Amino acid sequence: MTEQIPDPPAEEFHRNRREHGGAPARLDDDQLARLTEEERVEAGIDAYDPDEVPPATDAPPVPDVTTTDTYLEERAEIRREVDEGELGAEGEQGPFPPTHYDRS
Repeated sequence: MTEQIPDPPAEEFHRNRREHGGAPARLDDDQLARLTEEERVEAGIDAYDPDEVPPATDAPPVPDVTTTDTYLEERAEIRREVDEGELGAEGEQGPFPPTHYDRS
């Protein structure tokens, strides 16, 4: 049987000829993480590379505020105030002149 040589990773570290021949002073951590993840997927340790997963296409549902308990309670209170004449229309002047109690 012939041995299959695995494909080299898509990215490899290239030495800068201006640096010392040993290990570079600073390793590119992001590149190391990408190469490690590729190797984990190729070895079967991980099922997929999370960086290669496309984003979700569905937007999260917008909650309906009109069905909350707080909204329903406030709506009932406003209707009660309108029915009893406690709540006037916006911009309408009240039946009495303003007092010093209105200032806070």
